[in-house]
Amino acid sequence: MKITVPSSKKLSSVPDEDVDQWGSRFLMRSEEDLSFPHHPQHSKWSSRGWCKPAYIPISIILIMIILVVLLPLLEQSENWNEKLKLDGLSCQNSCRISLVESIPEGLTYPPEAPKFPSTYDTWNQLINISQSSIEIAALYWSLQGADVYPHPSAYQGEDIFKNLLEASAERNIKLRIAQNSPSRDMPSPDTEELVKKGLAEVRSLNFARLLGGGVLHTKFWIVDRKHVYLGSANMDWRSLTQVKELGAVIYDCPCMANDLLKIFNVYWDLGTEEAVIPPRWPQTYSTEFNMVKPMNLTLNGVRANTFLSSSPPPFCPGGRSGDGDTIVDIISKSEKFVYISVMDYIPMMIYTPRPKYWPIFNNALLAAALNNTVNVRILMSSWNHTRRAEIQFLKSLEEVSGSYKNVNIEVKLFRVPATPDQQKIPFARVNHNKYMVTDNAAYIGTSNWSGDYFVDTAGVGLVVKPSISNRKKNPLPIRDQLQSIFERDWNSPYASRLSDLSHNDISSMFLDQTTNLNYF
Repeated sequence: MKITVPSSKKLSSVPDEDVDQWGSRFLMRSEEDLSFPHHPQHSKWSSRGWCKPAYIPISIILIMIILVVLLPLLEQSENWNEKLKLDGLSCQNSCRISLVESIPEGLTYPPEAPKFPSTYDTWNQLINISQSSIEIAALYWSLQGADVYPHPSAYQGEDIFKNLLEASAERNIKLRIAQNSPSRDMPSPDTEELVKKGLAEVRSLNFARLLGGGVLHTKFWIVDRKHVYLGSANMDWRSLTQVKELGAVIYDCPCMANDLLKIFNVYWDLGTEEAVIPPRWPQTYSTEFNMVKPMNLTLNGVRANTFLSSSPPPFCPGGRSGDGDTIVDIISKSEKFVYISVMDYIPMMIYTPRPKYWPIFNNALLAAALNNTVNVRILMSSWNHTRRAEIQFLKSLEEVSGSYKNVNIEVKLFRVPATPDQQKIPFARVNHNKYMVTDNAAYIGTSNWSGDYFVDTAGVGLVVKPSISNRKKNPLPIRDQLQSIFERDWNSPYASRLSDLSHNDISSMFLDQTTNLNYF
């Protein structure tokens, strides 16, 4: 900032020579002056002192000029410090977190098995407690049975859609939706209805224009800027009754909600027709929370470090950890085990015109198993749309087991049973989970594990770790619970060891290899 000081003649009647004296004696005091500060001749009121009465007006005026210039800056700094204090306080709030599941009809566990709130109940609760706003990022919307396939089990999705309509129409809840651009293969009739009725603001992201490919694969809710849901469930009635899903809900946590809102705002602002991805995102989109500096929260009474990761890299403003980098970091910092439950696992880019090798996660898992003797378990889904290449890559990973002492990589395939009636429902009866749990971290994401989802497709991840102070003293319940879900599924009759399956067993899995899943 350039500051212009008026001429001294206009400020005072002090002669020029006095001003020169003031300048030479105040600004350039000699070594002799500084050596004897208490000598009478150096008194500040003496003839050689720097506080002659004639200099006082100039001093006052200069002080006033400095104050005029600096006070606004000091006030701005004070406001900024106060903002940081408020942000810090909001992060100190005691938040509640719970795992959330959709268990498909007909898939049962023993009574003593871990059980958590359903996605349907959780979404309904979020709608019911909303007071001002609901903001949702989703791949597509098909909550009504007529959207996909008429079936009695569509009632839960239809109920969610009805409750969202009523929340907007009757309680004036502001509903904002960011979604992938609808297409013939992936329409969103529900959001069309919401817009026609004037009950929601909807923006659609055109990834072909923005990035040349990919989709908005994210699935999360932000309610009143303080409650959050994030997980694998699409805004689809099948995700409530016919597909196995896993997510997390966090209540009364404005710090987390507002950080997730920054990701939503990236989607929202890229959802206009003229939008382009900026070479550098403005500061308002940036975050201070990431894998290096997580937010420290109290979750269910226990201190924890947590942050949100995002993909693809061009959608990550300053400070935001990339989703792929986050997964690799969690694997590399595991000490005892890495358990992964995903619909797809393949070290390839599979949605590009020509498949490309993408070994990032494969390398991380091999390094963990071979270098650190970490026990690796992968529970991948088996359904009509499983790719043969996935099985072959998983076999190659499993072959590494036993190559050296204490090297252990195990693979199982999880298959959701289906009746003849349920088999008629398209793209259903599958384990759609996308999470990882290690001995020191819980990760819940929205992406399948192939390279495309971390290069040009939008997704988010929630990471929760014990705080440094609590790591040895107190366990982290949410991590323990996620591990219990994995072990429940791993040891269930629905999971089969890949090594135990015959060639005929594997061949029978691939009933439909012609359909393009289009990032289901």
